[in-house]
Amino acid sequence: MRRVMRQLRRTVTALTAGAVLATPMLATPVVAAPALAASGRTASQAPTGHITWRPCTDAGFPGMQCGTMRVPVDWSKPRAAQLDLALVRRKADDPAHRQGTLLLNDGAGGSSIEQLRLATRNGFPDIAGAMTQRFDIVAVDPRGVGHSTPIRCSEPLKPAGVSYFPKNRAAFDKLVAHNRTFAKDCLRRNGPLVAHVDLTSTARDIEAVRTGLGVRRLNWYGIHYSTLLGRTYAALFPGRLRTMTLDTALDDTTSPLTRIVKETTSAEEAFNRFAAWCANSAQCALKGHDVAAEYDALVARADRTPVPVAGGTHRPLTGEDIRGATQDYLNIASVTWPALAKAIVMAQAGDATDFTVDPDGTLDPVQVLVPACLDNARPVSTFEEADRLHKSLAARAPHLGGAVRSQAALAGCLGWPVPAKPVRAGRLVSGAPPALVIQSTHQALAPHTAGSAMAAQLPGSVVLSREGDDYSMFLLSSCVRAATNRYLTDRVLPAPGTTCAN
Repeated sequence: MRRVMRQLRRTVTALTAGAVLATPMLATPVVAAPALAASGRTASQAPTGHITWRPCTDAGFPGMQCGTMRVPVDWSKPRAAQLDLALVRRKADDPAHRQGTLLLNDGAGGSSIEQLRLATRNGFPDIAGAMTQRFDIVAVDPRGVGHSTPIRCSEPLKPAGVSYFPKNRAAFDKLVAHNRTFAKDCLRRNGPLVAHVDLTSTARDIEAVRTGLGVRRLNWYGIHYSTLLGRTYAALFPGRLRTMTLDTALDDTTSPLTRIVKETTSAEEAFNRFAAWCANSAQCALKGHDVAAEYDALVARADRTPVPVAGGTHRPLTGEDIRGATQDYLNIASVTWPALAKAIVMAQAGDATDFTVDPDGTLDPVQVLVPACLDNARPVSTFEEADRLHKSLAARAPHLGGAVRSQAALAGCLGWPVPAKPVRAGRLVSGAPPALVIQSTHQALAPHTAGSAMAAQLPGSVVLSREGDDYSMFLLSSCVRAATNRYLTDRVLPAPGTTCAN
C-alpha cells in the first residue's frame, strides 16, 4: 500500500507541475482523446446498439479492449441523431471464477476511462483483490464527456470580469448575459446534445451498454455524482443491478439551496482540518504558520491585484478564482493537502499556476457544468436572491466563502436557455439491490449525512463510514477494499454502524 500511495503522490505532483487541466472555476481545457481502438471501423461507423471491440492501442490500457457503441441523442427519438459512447474493458484475471461485469462511471464531467487509466497507473490491479480477479471491469465515458461524443464550447466558461459572487445588480446582469452567450455557443457547436446530457438520458445509455455487453445484470461502482446516476438507473430499470457500491454519495433529496449550504459547510470544515494539519505537519510547506490567516490574506490580495500565472498561459487569478480552485485540493488528505500548501506558497510568491490545475486530472469544467444545468432546479433568478444566498454562505464559510461546486453550477446556469429536468429524488427505489454506501466522516464534497440519505432510498442498504477526509476510498483503505470485495463476491454487507479506521 505504501508503494501505491507513493505512486499516487507522484502522479498528482506531475499533474500539478504540468498544469494539465484547468479547474471548473477557470477555463475550458482541450483534452486530446488517445487512440483507444486499433484500426478498423471508427466510432462514428459503429452500428447502433452494438459494441465494437478492438485491442486498445493506448499504452495506458495494457491488454485491455476498447469499444464504441452508438445511442440516440434523444431517447424519445431513437431514429434521429446518434452519438458515440466510448468504453474500455479489463477482463477478469481469474476467468474460471468470473462472477460478472463491474461498471465504472463517474457521472457528469468525469471521464471513467481516464479514472481507470489513473487507477491502473497507481497499482489498482495489484491491490484490488476479487474486484479485478473475478469481474470484468468496464469503464464508460458518459454522453458529452471525455472519449464519448464530448460537449465542446469555445466561449470561456468564466472570463475575466465575470463573478460567480456578483456584488451588485450590474455584476449580476453581466454574469447572466455571459452565461447566455456561453450557452448559445455550446448549442451552436453541439446541437441537441446540450439538452440531453441529463441523468435520465445517461441512465438509458447504461441500459444500452448492459444490453450490448450481453449480461443480465450489472455490478455498479459509482463515485460522487455517479451515485445519483446509479440510483437513477436502478429506478428506471429495476432488477438490472446485482450490486451497487456508492462511494461518497450525494444527497439530492433536499432543495438546491439546502444542498449548497450543506456542501459549503462540509468544504469549510475540510479546509479548517487542512489548516490544523498543515500547521503541525512536516509534509506541509506552511508548517508552523497560521495557515488560514495566510490563505485569507492571499485571497484578499488577489482580489485587489490578481496573481499572475507563470508563462502568461492563463489570465491572472483573483481571490474568487483561488477559492473556487481550493475545494478539489481538499479531497484526499495524504495527497492533495500537501499540494494545496505548495500552491498557496507559490501564489504568495507571485505564481498562481497550481490554482489553474485540477488535482483530479479527469474533469472537464464545461462537461461538469452543462449536465448540472439540466439536473438541478434553478431557485435563484434575481440579484436579490443571489445576494441573500451569498451572504448566508459567507457567514458559514469565512475562508472559502461558499465557492463550492454546487454554487458554481447555480451561478453558471443563471440565464441558461435550456430548461432544467431534475430527477425526482427521495422515493424508495424498488427492484434495486441493497447498496454498500461508503462515506467519509469528513469530506469536502459531501457531508457524512448524505450517505444515510442515499441509503434510505435503497431498501436494505448500509452505510460503511470511513474515518478521514478522503473520497475514492477503494484505493486508499484496506478496510474499504475488504468490505467491498466481500459485498461484490458474496453480496454480504457490513453491519450497520461499521466504521473503517484505516
